Amino acid sequence: MEDVHHYAAYTKAQQLIKWRRYKEALKEAEQLISEVPEHPDVFALISQIHLFMDEYDKALHWSNQALKREPQHELAWFVRVSVYYYTDKDRAFEEALQEALRIDPYEPHYYYLQANMLNKKGRPKQAKTALSHALELRPESPLYLALLSYTEALLTNFEDSARLERQALNNNMESPNVYFFLGLSSGQRGEYKLKETYMRNAVRLDPDNKQFQDEFLDALQHNEKLFKICLWPVKYLRKMKNWQILLTWVVAMLFFRPLLILFIVLYVLLHWVTKAIVHVKVFGWGRRGV
Repeated sequence: MEDVHHYAAYTKAQQLIKWRRYKEALKEAEQLISEVPEHPDVFALISQIHLFMDEYDKALHWSNQALKREPQHELAWFVRVSVYYYTDKDRAFEEALQEALRIDPYEPHYYYLQANMLNKKGRPKQAKTALSHALELRPESPLYLALLSYTEALLTNFEDSARLERQALNNNMESPNVYFFLGLSSGQRGEYKLKETYMRNAVRLDPDNKQFQDEFLDALQHNEKLFKICLWPVKYLRKMKNWQILLTWVVAMLFFRPLLILFIVLYVLLHWVTKAIVHVKVFGWGRRGV
């Protein structure tokens, strides 16, 4: 953006994005592209706006337009990687991620997205490695610390998870995503009352996020007294290694099969009963969702 007028318009659109006034930012960017129709920065900016508006097809289209004009445009690659991540296109995400890291190896958010994807695939050890790269670049990030806390909880390193949770809280500036991952972390450790607190904060800050809503309701359900009756054995299972859990399961099947079947039936029954109780407490007797 060499021209002063165009640079001012570009900066104004960026500021509108920070204020989450995406429609106004889009109008500003569209006006700008009519004046500088071949500038890759403007195409990338429009793609970023569509990304924030969850319009992933449009975001990908405009990022491709930017990359046609400047194949190593950093923002365009960032949008492309993000689109593939949010649309669960794993293979395309991995391919785009490698190219994006080649172009911009010092962008920590790439490692954050990679760690999230690895956790979803049940590969927390690799996720921990990815997060170590992110924290090398931005060691005080509460978001990365919160995700690492959750990853350590998945690895049953509960003391490390709790320590990282405290660090994330010390650095947190009321981010819903930080509260969300801290909620997942405390839930993984079996601390459901704490999970409820974190998820309540996440929903308060981002009330339209469906994932935050679902996890908050899940925390409420786990804190119901009836549900806690069937949860107490799980507390011990969380502290056991995989081979110990397998051995316990085999012994239970061989010597306590009727009790094991009864426990499973009670667990399923209480799961749905407490789910209904939470629904009524939150929404009343109607059939509304969050």
